[in-house]
Amino acid sequence: MLASRAYKIVMAVVVLMIVAGIVVTSAENRSKAAAAETAAPAAAAPSACPSNDTGLKLPAGFCATIFAEGVGHTRHIVVSSNGVVYANTWSGEYFGNDKTHEGGFLVAMQDKSGAGKADTIERFGGTEQTGDHGGTGIGIYNGSIFAETNDSIVKYALTSGSITPSGSAVTVVSGLPLGGDHPMHPFIITSDGSLLVDVASATNSCQAKNRTLKSPGDNPCKELETRGGIWRYDANKTDQKFSTSDRYATGIRNGEGFAIDASGQVFVTQHGRDQLHTNWPEIFKAPDLEATLPAEEVLALNKGGDYGWPYCFYDNFQKKLILAPEYGGDSKKTGMCDQKTGPAAAFPAHWGPNGMTRYDKDKFPARYSKGLFIAFHGSWNRAPYPQGGYNIVFQSMSGTKASAHCEIFADGFAGAIKTPEKADHRPDGLAVAPDGALFISDDIKGRIYRVTWNGGSADGTAGVTACPSLTAGAGALEKAAANPPEGTNPDAGAPVPKGATSAMVAAGDKLYHANACIGCHGDSGQGTTIGPPLNTKEFMWSDGSWSGIAKTITEGVAQPKKYRSPMPAMGGAQLTPAQVKEVAAYVWSMSHH
Repeated sequence: MLASRAYKIVMAVVVLMIVAGIVVTSAENRSKAAAAETAAPAAAAPSACPSNDTGLKLPAGFCATIFAEGVGHTRHIVVSSNGVVYANTWSGEYFGNDKTHEGGFLVAMQDKSGAGKADTIERFGGTEQTGDHGGTGIGIYNGSIFAETNDSIVKYALTSGSITPSGSAVTVVSGLPLGGDHPMHPFIITSDGSLLVDVASATNSCQAKNRTLKSPGDNPCKELETRGGIWRYDANKTDQKFSTSDRYATGIRNGEGFAIDASGQVFVTQHGRDQLHTNWPEIFKAPDLEATLPAEEVLALNKGGDYGWPYCFYDNFQKKLILAPEYGGDSKKTGMCDQKTGPAAAFPAHWGPNGMTRYDKDKFPARYSKGLFIAFHGSWNRAPYPQGGYNIVFQSMSGTKASAHCEIFADGFAGAIKTPEKADHRPDGLAVAPDGALFISDDIKGRIYRVTWNGGSADGTAGVTACPSLTAGAGALEKAAANPPEGTNPDAGAPVPKGATSAMVAAGDKLYHANACIGCHGDSGQGTTIGPPLNTKEFMWSDGSWSGIAKTITEGVAQPKKYRSPMPAMGGAQLTPAQVKEVAAYVWSMSHH
């Protein structure tokens, strides 16, 4: 009896030990399996890109391919729920009078084969023949494509079975101000149908004479009644008219890019003002301050918000809004700027933030859902120092503030030379597709990039490049390649105007490339989107003679006939009368090569 009971006890213990062993083994296996599962993403090798032909540099694990090419001057883009990429394009009038594409300024692009490239491209919307010039803003809301064209936001109803609309445009809002330095109207549509439209400033800093040496600011700045802010309209209504009463927020010089976070908070970019040293050299004495002040910004947009322009700008060295020199600022005073709203995030000066989006899918590492992607179009006002931007930046956010220093997510768009006139590509628009791909538009050659995550480090931090410090210097003075004024061989001298000398032409060459002239007219006088070419014999403000060119340089051009930016007296440089003659001789020489 006792033996039998002892046997049963022993057997029970054995069974318990076996069960316990099984449990322990199962727990260990589960633990190992979980560890292996957690470690898998970090160990997984990234799959190869189908074609690495973009020239872009990305963090490890990301892949960029060309989705479409030669679409036109593509500005902002949006992707529909069925994966069709829509782009708004701007006319050649702004881009050196290039010949525009036949068909409408709006473009629909679709990848029907699943190969990652657009195999169907269709155009619609207004044309040059209908008096349209294209635009920047584009969006999708309630089954319609919304797009900026001329002074209006219009919409086109999409129909089943077609990627382009069959009906005519319906006007949502018209009468938006045009002209001046920033004639575009980017916008965003929120989930409740709020159509938030950027109506950017007509001037640089609301001076009595725009972009002119020591010209004071209008006080109060009357321009703020109709420009320099965000206006709100209803995307569910039609035939609305622009009105001063519809202003949603003010003090925003040029808000090109919009994004909405998971909580519904809207963000907007701001292009910082130009020409602090050029127009106020006695206050901003160091020439490199032209290139390093003020910061570019992302603003947390709120109804009734006042973000400071033109009275204030964000000084990235002092990390605060300070009073603009046009309104009595001395580079230190804050004045009324204590009552204005500063940026949610700040970036290096003159990079040109154009497009912006939040990544709201789950195909990228999770860290990218906690911030904003920003397309920096690239600078001109850093000249004669190296230009900046021409990249895509990721900025992590916590609520309405940056939570870490920004990262350069994609670079290499410009190619070998980062200048507006010589860059291969300039990023402008951003959009996230339903399949998780990030699309990027280029407004020089009309390239559309598609960026995907192909695996690699679990958090996507491998190969990340930090943005430059906000207090980084301007870099070394640089002179981009240009024809030597003395020619390319001993017998090939540069043309010299009658009464001048070769030494004057050579001195003018150095002055031209050491000042901001190249930012507007190009390093070889070939012209840019904001300033005319100087290497032809066609002059709009004089007869092209040496004295005529000198007169134009001395007086400046307050109201350009064709280009959007005025030229300040002396080209914004502090030139002596002798130096004016030298620069004029060099410009004359360029036009007579």
